[in-house]
Amino acid sequence: MSARLLWAGDPELAPNADTRVAREVIAAYVPRDEEQRELQRRMLSFIDAHPMDAHRRTCLEGHLTAAAVVVDRSRGKVLLTHHRKLGVWLQLGGHLDGDANLAASALREAHEESGIVGLAIAPVPIDLDIHPIPEHGLEPAHLHLDVRFVVWAPAGAVAVASEESHRVEWFGTSELEGIGVDPSVRRLFQLVFA
Repeated sequence: MSARLLWAGDPELAPNADTRVAREVIAAYVPRDEEQRELQRRMLSFIDAHPMDAHRRTCLEGHLTAAAVVVDRSRGKVLLTHHRKLGVWLQLGGHLDGDANLAASALREAHEESGIVGLAIAPVPIDLDIHPIPEHGLEPAHLHLDVRFVVWAPAGAVAVASEESHRVEWFGTSELEGIGVDPSVRRLFQLVFA
């Protein structure tokens, strides 16, 4: 994991609408295995095929998203959200909404979904994931091409659920069994606490 941290307001976290910014971050990511290498290849191909809207919800086939693995070192835990639409426990994160600065989007989503002030992000991704999102209302089924970052919370931070969540809670690795998280969330815990 990157030792360098950025906080809200850092010039490196300025919004940027150019998908080449996201492409550079994904291209610079060093995959730890063949699966991550293939996900990286697919994401880069997707951006190349959708250079104007890979970072916008209007790209109906799918779109880039940014995730935040929010860690409180003092607790040895990660903050998860019980997602209102999907009904499962997930890491925080979401749509870029036109901002191709992936780290900035992940940090913004972490703050919006947790209410925690003083979060810091390691600007180098730790994981890539592509997963299907089911049809919901007028929104067709599509893919989320998720770039995941570690975000550090101040010690003892208290999180407040946003309207996107039923609730948010801190979990340690040993507590995952009872909440039915998917393999990609387990993988994030392994990466953070390895």
